[in-house]
Amino acid sequence: MAFGKGHHLSLIDGSAFIFRASHALPPLTRKSDGLPVGAVSGFVNMLWKMVEDNKGSDAPTHVAVVFDKGSHTFRNDLYDLYKANRDEMPEDLRPQMPLTREATRAFNIACLEQEGFEADDIIATLACRARDAGGRVTIISSDKDLMQLVGDGVEMYDAMKNVRIGREGVEAKFGVPPEKVVDVQSLAGDSVDNIPGAPGIGVKTAALLINEYGDLDTLLARAEEIKQPKRRQTLIDNADQIRLSRQLVTLDCNMEMDTSLDSLEVQDPVADDILGFLTQMEFRTVTRRVADALGVEVPVIADNDPGGAATAEQETPEALPFDHAAYEKVADLSALDAWIAQAKARGYVAVDTETTGLNEMTADLVGISLSVEPGSACYIPLTHKKGGADDLFGSDELVEGQIPLDAAIARIKPLLEDPSVMKIGQNMKYDAKIFARYGVNVTPIDDTLLMSYAMNAGLHNHGMDTLSERYLGHHPIEIKSLLGTGKSQITFDRVDVDEAVKYAAEDADITLRLWQTFKPQLHQNRVTTVYETLERPLVPVLARMEMDGIKVDRD
Repeated sequence: MAFGKGHHLSLIDGSAFIFRASHALPPLTRKSDGLPVGAVSGFVNMLWKMVEDNKGSDAPTHVAVVFDKGSHTFRNDLYDLYKANRDEMPEDLRPQMPLTREATRAFNIACLEQEGFEADDIIATLACRARDAGGRVTIISSDKDLMQLVGDGVEMYDAMKNVRIGREGVEAKFGVPPEKVVDVQSLAGDSVDNIPGAPGIGVKTAALLINEYGDLDTLLARAEEIKQPKRRQTLIDNADQIRLSRQLVTLDCNMEMDTSLDSLEVQDPVADDILGFLTQMEFRTVTRRVADALGVEVPVIADNDPGGAATAEQETPEALPFDHAAYEKVADLSALDAWIAQAKARGYVAVDTETTGLNEMTADLVGISLSVEPGSACYIPLTHKKGGADDLFGSDELVEGQIPLDAAIARIKPLLEDPSVMKIGQNMKYDAKIFARYGVNVTPIDDTLLMSYAMNAGLHNHGMDTLSERYLGHHPIEIKSLLGTGKSQITFDRVDVDEAVKYAAEDADITLRLWQTFKPQLHQNRVTTVYETLERPLVPVLARMEMDGIKVDRD
């Protein structure tokens, strides 16, 4: 069926996304050879999220990822200083660019680029064709230069911020509707792309002028009428430069392209292609997710470790299996006292908190998990509420069988502040700030996230799921299986307590096992001094700074 009414085209601004991912995400290198792959990882995860999320009646029927082909375009012929002030591409990003094209093709998605034109022009041409054919268009990008296309069935979507941009969003950004964005940009110029515009006129002033005079041509024709002398003279003296700027900011909606809209129809991914690429990149987590979704066996990724902490396949002895049924729910103070006694006898305890959100300054404490030996862990539910995901309104009534919050804090506070008991956490700064809000100063501490970072830095990320899979050979329970996603997502205090025990106690168990794996390897990797004199001491310092904030002199 030819593209038309009822069809939905998604156009992904690949070049822009790669640059955003490279700046927003931590550095990551392929373990076997040190090849930088951080931007590729972010790009791949974005593509897979799009594949997973875009289902149902609003899913795209056609899709393409669009890239810049090279640095020279027709705009450089119009103005040789176009984008002349841009920095060189970062060295670690350069080898990743062709890999993102490979990733796109591995996902069985159309990969488009054309010599002499920018990705924005390809997007503009396809968007206009789709709109004229009666279809809908979603441009996955936050690039302001594309906002001139919004309207009449074309919208933008900022994947990083999960925000959709329609006419109202464009007006909020530029002060004018999409059809007048080019006029505003022609006046304001763009320092990033080195578009001159009218000196001294910014977006707000440009919007005021366009709204008053209607359009750019009318404004320039009636520039003599402007009352402000400086502004009037600027427009008169720079009229040709402003018109040149208009040529530079206007997207080409009529490119000659061999690609037809029909050729962009969504295709199912081919398991061998997509898993082959992900395996080559050594992206373990997303490889497993894709394999599970496609219903095929997870490929084995060889672990050619150039250094850093030993992985599960290398030096870690055969460990106890993770038995969720063995985890204990602590429902009264006597049971809590027994765990406190075990921790004091051991001299260490892994601690983790469950809360209602990721912002430790506003999230409420829901429960605490402890572990003192591998395979043995507990969860102390404190503020779980009745009513879960299927309860429309929920309830503030607490589930029965929980220790009162104040009583639990009072009982566990001496342990968490005991200088003779090491408290072990994964990203301990978060937990320390949560406890600090309840009057508890957690000390001393060890942090498995920081241990991993000290040994492995940019080799991989240091989240618990990644560390557990890589160094323990265990895939933890995913939080989204408890909370859900999207509009139906709940907070942890609405999770069934029995399910929460499995998830939370496992976190403490994993943290303890990672600590036992990493602690002796700090010395082997010669990073003990870095960890103990730099990374770990900064945790309480940063926690206090973030909690105290800064005082701003508004005068």
